[in-house]
Amino acid sequence: MMKSSNSPLYLLSCLLMLLLLPVPSLSADPDSLQDFCVADLNASISINGFPCIPASKLNASDFFFDLSKEGVTNTSNLNFSVTPANVLAFPAVNTLGISMNRVDFGPGGLNPPHTHPRAAEMGLVVEGSILVGFVTTSNVYYSKVLTAGEVFVIPTGLVHFQKNVGNGKGIVFTSFNSQMPGVVISSTTLFGSQPPMPNEVLTQAFQVDDAVVNSIKSKFGS
Repeated sequence: MMKSSNSPLYLLSCLLMLLLLPVPSLSADPDSLQDFCVADLNASISINGFPCIPASKLNASDFFFDLSKEGVTNTSNLNFSVTPANVLAFPAVNTLGISMNRVDFGPGGLNPPHTHPRAAEMGLVVEGSILVGFVTTSNVYYSKVLTAGEVFVIPTGLVHFQKNVGNGKGIVFTSFNSQMPGVVISSTTLFGSQPPMPNEVLTQAFQVDDAVVNSIKSKFGS
C-alpha cells in the first residue's frame, strides 16, 4: 500500500533522502577543514588538491605573494600577459577556494575569448580603458568599457574576454573562487589542439572550407 504523502513516515523518508543526496557547494572548491594547507608541489595531487607541507616547516613568507611586477606584454600579437597567483604559483591558497591573476595590457592588448571551467571571476580595473565582454548560454552578449576603480563579474564557465581600448597600458586584477580555476582559450583549443581537431568538424561547424581552417591552424601550430 502506498504511504500517504502527509504521513510522518513519508515526510521523514523524504527528509532523509534530501540529507543523503549530494548538495552542490556554494563555492567552486570544497570547504577547508583546517586553518591552512600550504601545498607541497613536489607531491602527487591527492583527490582535489595537493597534500600539505607540515606547519612546522612553514614561515611567514609562505603566506605572501608579489603581484606588483608588471608583466611583459609584447611577446605576441595579443599584447597582454597574465601573472597567476593560483595554487601552482602561490601554494598557500591550496584548499582555500581562492586565487588571483594580474593581467597587463599593452595598447590594443587582448585577453582572448576563454572560459574558466571551475570558477566565477571578479575583476578590478586598476589602469586603462578595458572593454570587458561575455556571452551567456542563451547566446546573449554583454559588454562595457571600464576604467580605474570599476569592477566586473563573469559567471562560471561563460566565454569572456578583456581588451584594452585606451591609448596607454592597462592593468586588471582578477579573483576566482577556486585555487585552480583553469582556462580554456577558445581559439587555441579549437585550432591548436594536439592531436589536431579534424578539419571536417571545424569546416562544418564554422561553415568554411579546408583552406580557411588550415590557414587558422597554421597560426596556432596545429
